[in-house]
Amino acid sequence: MTPPLSPPSLLPLLLVAFNICFSLAASNSVYESFVQCLKTRSNSSDNISDIVYSHSNATYETVLEQYIRNARFNTSSTPKPVIIITPLTESHVSAAVICSNNIGFQLRIRSGGHDFEGASYVSDQPFFILDMFNLRSISINMADQSVWVQSGATLGELYYRIWEESKVYGFPAGVCPTVGVGGHISGAGYGNMVRKYGLSVDYVVDAKIVDVNGNILDRKAMGEDLFWAIRGGGGASFGVILAFNIKLVDVPETVTVFKLERTLEQNATDVVYKWQSVAPTTDDNLFMRMLVQPVTLNKQKTIKISIMALYLGDVNSVVPLLAEDFPELGLVTEDCFEMSWIESALWWASFGKGTSPTVLLDRESYHVKFMKRKSDYVKTPISKDGLQWLWKKMIELEEPGLVFNPYGGKMNEIKETETPFPHRAGNLFKIQYSINWKDMGIEADKRSRSLVNRLHSYMTSFVSKNPRSAYLNYRDLDIGITKNWSYQEGKVYGESYFNGNFERLVDVKTVVDPHNFFRNEQSIPPRTIKAWNEKNEGSIPPSTSKAWNKSKPYVMIILFMAIGHII
Repeated sequence: MTPPLSPPSLLPLLLVAFNICFSLAASNSVYESFVQCLKTRSNSSDNISDIVYSHSNATYETVLEQYIRNARFNTSSTPKPVIIITPLTESHVSAAVICSNNIGFQLRIRSGGHDFEGASYVSDQPFFILDMFNLRSISINMADQSVWVQSGATLGELYYRIWEESKVYGFPAGVCPTVGVGGHISGAGYGNMVRKYGLSVDYVVDAKIVDVNGNILDRKAMGEDLFWAIRGGGGASFGVILAFNIKLVDVPETVTVFKLERTLEQNATDVVYKWQSVAPTTDDNLFMRMLVQPVTLNKQKTIKISIMALYLGDVNSVVPLLAEDFPELGLVTEDCFEMSWIESALWWASFGKGTSPTVLLDRESYHVKFMKRKSDYVKTPISKDGLQWLWKKMIELEEPGLVFNPYGGKMNEIKETETPFPHRAGNLFKIQYSINWKDMGIEADKRSRSLVNRLHSYMTSFVSKNPRSAYLNYRDLDIGITKNWSYQEGKVYGESYFNGNFERLVDVKTVVDPHNFFRNEQSIPPRTIKAWNEKNEGSIPPSTSKAWNKSKPYVMIILFMAIGHII
C-alpha cells in the first residue's frame, strides 16, 4: 500500500493555493456556505445564523473583543477571524468542526481568552473562532463530590457554584476568576492549593471532547491515551473540550491569608534566600507565593518582595509554624486574616474586604492591558551572591518582575508521567516573568518584550536545563513556533513544556488528528509518515488513509481553482 502524503509535504503548495482562492471568495460567500453546512449538520432547531458572526455583522467586533485578555492582540493590525461561532449546544460544536474542516478554514478555540500569546483567537492564516462562552453550565453532585463543568465557564463561576452548595469543599485551580475552565484545566491548571492537592488535572475523572470527525466522546469512548493527553497537554491540539468531570477537595471552614512586603533595606535578600528552602518543604497546607519587583522608594531604586500566602487552617497554627520554619519572615498574628475559603478566593483576586462572592460571576472584572509572560523552573536554590547579582540586573531593567510559586507537597508524590505535565518532584518552584505596559504601538511592544527577554536570559544559570522547562499555560512563543507543523519544529517547544511526555503526546496526536486540523503556533504535531513508519515498523498511522481519502476532494478542488486563476 502506498502511504498517503504527509501534511507537511503538501503544506507549502496548499497554503499558496488556499491564499489565492481565499482572495477570490467574498467573506459573505464563506459565511453563507458555513451557515448552510451548520444547519445541515446541527441537531438543534435554533436559528443558526444567530450564533455565527461575519465582518458584516454589527456585533462582530463586540463579540471578538469581549474575550481578548491581552491588549497586544487587539490592534488594527491584528489578524481577525473570517467568522466567529458561538455555539449554544454540543451539536453546534460538532457541526462547526465538520464544516470548518470541509470548507478548509483553520479553527481557533477560545474558552476564556487568557492565552498569553492570543493563540486561541489569532492566526496568520484565514481562520474561524469557535468561542465557547455560551457553554458554561456547572452541574454539582454533592453525593460523590463531583462536578461536570463546561469549558466556557470561568473559574470564578465554578468557585461560586461550589460555594452555593457547600462551605467545606473547593477545587484546586487558579486565582484569576475570569480564566476559562477549558483552557486552564487542559493546560494542567494550578493555584494556591497546589502544595496540598496538586494540579487541577489531578482531579479530572471524565471529560467530553469533539474529535476531528465531529464525534462527541467521553472518557470511555475516547480511550485512555486521549484522556491522558487532554489533562495537561493542551486540549486544542486534539479536539474541542466540551466539559470536564472533576472531583472536589476538602477545605476547612476557616483559612488564613497574609501578605508581607520587604525591601532590600529590610532584609529582603535573606528572606528570599530562606524562602527557597522553606516554601517548598513546609506544611503542605501552606502556599507562599513571592513577587519580586524593582521599585523606586524615596528616590532610591531598590527591590521589593511581596509574599502572599494561603494557609488551610487558622492563625493560631500558621504563626507558630513560621516562627519555627521561617523566623526571618517575622510573621505575627496581626499580619493574618481568617476567613472562609470563598472569601480567600476574593482576597487573592484583589477584591476588597466585604465584597460579595457574586462578583465572581462578573466576566467583565478583568482589566485588559498590554503584557508579556514567560516561565522557568528552579531545581536548586539561588545563592545569596546570585540573588544580589540578580537584584542589580533587575534594577537596571527597571520594569520586569518575577513571581515565585513553590512546589513540593503533593506535587512530589505524583509521577511525572501521570499526566502530560512533567514538572513535579525535583522542582523547588516555578518562576513567572511579567511585564505590563500602557503605550500602544510597535516600539512600545518591542521595548517591553526586549526587557523581559533580557531578564529571562540573565536567569539562565539559575534554572532548569536540557531542556529549559516552561509551563504551557504561561505560553511563550519565544521558545519556538511551528510554521510547517513539523515534528522537528514542535519538538523545540514541546520538550520545554512536556519534557519526556512530548513523544507520547505526538503519538496520540498522530492517531486522533493525523492531518493536523487542530493546530496553532505551539500545538502538538503529528508524526510524518516516515517517522511513524520508523517507530512502528512500517504500519500506517491509524485513520490516516481514511482521513486522507476524505480530505482529498477538497484539496483537489482548491488546487484546480488556483491553477485556473493563474492561467
